[in-house]
Amino acid sequence: MKAASIVILRKALAHLDRQALQQLCLRLARFKLENKELLTYLIFESEDELQYVQGIKSQLDKLFDEINTNRYFFIKKSVRKILRRIRKFSRYSNTPETEVELLLYFCCKMKTIRPSIFNNKTLTNLYNRQVEASRKKTLKLHEDLQYEYQLQIEKLIQ
Repeated sequence: MKAASIVILRKALAHLDRQALQQLCLRLARFKLENKELLTYLIFESEDELQYVQGIKSQLDKLFDEINTNRYFFIKKSVRKILRRIRKFSRYSNTPETEVELLLYFCCKMKTIRPSIFNNKTLTNLYNRQVEASRKKTLKLHEDLQYEYQLQIEKLIQ
């Protein structure tokens, strides 16, 4: 089965009544956790973006505390897993401020990992890529936010 394009789906959804749309959303949420998480964000958390970011940061704190620091292999696996979650949560929000905020928080938390990530080339490269990505995404923001985030980025680089 070939999936229909967004344009075709939008036109088809425009002709459905409210109850049919509700049933489709609930059925969609039943099949995948990501769909359910996206619906949860859109319905409950999209109104207060700051609270959403704080909730994600608390989840990230827990994930960073659970990292097995016995070997760099385990650290790399855990850090990549955390980064995947950040990307997923950023896609839900779809606002560049949220993505930059989460990436900068991720980089700050990475610097606190012991043993130091800078003793491992892979982790150092991953860290540098995220700092550079946050710098590029910062350029798309308002000038005041750019200035604030640039200060944080400069602090991370040192």
